[in-house]
Amino acid sequence: MTPTKGTRLVRPHTARRNALPRLLGSLLLIAAAGFSGACAVPEASAADSDAAARTLRPLGQVVPAPVSVRAGGDPFLLTPDAGIMTTPSSGEAREIGEYLADVLRPSTGFALPVTDKDAGGGIRLRIDPRAGALGAEGYSLTSRSDTVTITARKAAGLFHGVQTLRQLFPARVEHDSPQKGPWRVAGGTITDTPRYAYRGAMLDVSRHFFSVDEVKRYIDQIAQYKINTFHIHLSDDQGWRIAMDSWPRLATYGGSTEVGGGPGGYYTKAQYKEIVRYAASRYLEVVPEIDMPGHTNAALASYAELNCDGVAPPLYTGIKVGFSSLCAGKDVTYDFIDDVLREVAALTPGRYLHIGGDEAHSTSHEDYVTIMDRAQAVVGKYGKTVMGWHQLTGADPVKGAVAQYWGYDKTSAADRQQVVDAAKNGTKLVLSPADRIYLDMKYTDQTELGLKWAGLVEVRRSYDWNPGTYLAGAPEEAVLGVEAPIWTETLDDSDDIDAMAFPRLPGAAELAWSPASTHDWDTYKVRLAALGERFTAQGIDYYRSPQVPWPASETNGG
Repeated sequence: MTPTKGTRLVRPHTARRNALPRLLGSLLLIAAAGFSGACAVPEASAADSDAAARTLRPLGQVVPAPVSVRAGGDPFLLTPDAGIMTTPSSGEAREIGEYLADVLRPSTGFALPVTDKDAGGGIRLRIDPRAGALGAEGYSLTSRSDTVTITARKAAGLFHGVQTLRQLFPARVEHDSPQKGPWRVAGGTITDTPRYAYRGAMLDVSRHFFSVDEVKRYIDQIAQYKINTFHIHLSDDQGWRIAMDSWPRLATYGGSTEVGGGPGGYYTKAQYKEIVRYAASRYLEVVPEIDMPGHTNAALASYAELNCDGVAPPLYTGIKVGFSSLCAGKDVTYDFIDDVLREVAALTPGRYLHIGGDEAHSTSHEDYVTIMDRAQAVVGKYGKTVMGWHQLTGADPVKGAVAQYWGYDKTSAADRQQVVDAAKNGTKLVLSPADRIYLDMKYTDQTELGLKWAGLVEVRRSYDWNPGTYLAGAPEEAVLGVEAPIWTETLDDSDDIDAMAFPRLPGAAELAWSPASTHDWDTYKVRLAALGERFTAQGIDYYRSPQVPWPASETNGG
């Protein structure tokens, strides 16, 4: 059994779909037109309706900002007899319809049956292979008085369109209990496609271990903002978090602790596959990371033969970096790398295997190049694309490799140039500048959680940079996308993640999705402020940055 985290309660996933979704759906279908007694939906008064009409959210006031918005026409009104109509004979469209229904049913109290037959008014979800201009992830959303229609060429685009629709409904739609209507969406049409193909978020489960349910909760949160890649940091000095048949002590011993000396934990192969499956249901590709040649103390402690001197170090529960290294001169090192990457590759249907490569301060340059070059060959051997932190460019990046840049203001010009030169030679870049979108950096000196080695990162600083021009000299076409990592030296539960990821995560998502022409702090902060009530409805205790004009109810803690 995977070690647990004592008696800590794990809050439901953000989308509230996972504890009892089918039972809830069945009960609502029986209720059909609503609830009765204590579960009744509060009846909206005429004053409530007038207030709702005055506060109807403008069609383009969502995060990430859409490519094109044409507002106009009567707003759509979701009624108790509405249904969700999906493309006939499309299992993916139906699954997305069920997902949307599970979002809307608890707060509206409506039955919202999902059907592939045209039932008149309601929400229509269409996959149309002829909609070539929308690409693999784009969508169009048209709102009229009796219908909202979301059209996409692929299922991923349909799912992203559903996230936009969620934001266009009043924020109270995110509650898990009946709320007052009306449920209106402004009239008009949105046409939307992403700027970058890679839009990522990373969760470090090595410094502190997070349960499968906690990971799913974060997946639900990031999916709402059209993130399409979930990078999971599975190994480090403080813990090894995935079971390996070939090297079982990696998990059972190397995963037995965490920062501060807690019980740690690890995922069985079945649990890891469940995370991968769940991410796929939210149209996220999983990128697993096995860090090397540094950040390896948990592995070195588990197997003495991996150490150059044959002596296993003790398990480590601190937060220092750069002191551990695999042994370049031992054949067993390469057996270990092959075995581990083979098993992880077999469990992961996605394209990438991330092999780390950062902060290898205890590895000579020659040994670093030897290990990383051989590890890259193993990644290719098992049919995957190499990813690594940008120090990989100090070795010999293979053709098609992706370097993840985490540099910041104090990064030397020589290190930056090394990355730029690699980009000019064909290496793709994912940008994660630490002093911009490392979500574990403190907001201010008063922030209780987080670290500040890369500086203090308030919400505006996190948002206000352009990925296309960030690395001077790097070809803009070399930028594959943007990723927001969250490291967990000081974070040990979902509440801690919430406090550091929100409200900065939606800004990172906008940088990755929205066209550069929409980038403007003054308009973004207004759209971000409108998400405050939504965060609260979802149980996210976010940082109320004074840079953002939150509604009074939010700044007062409401």
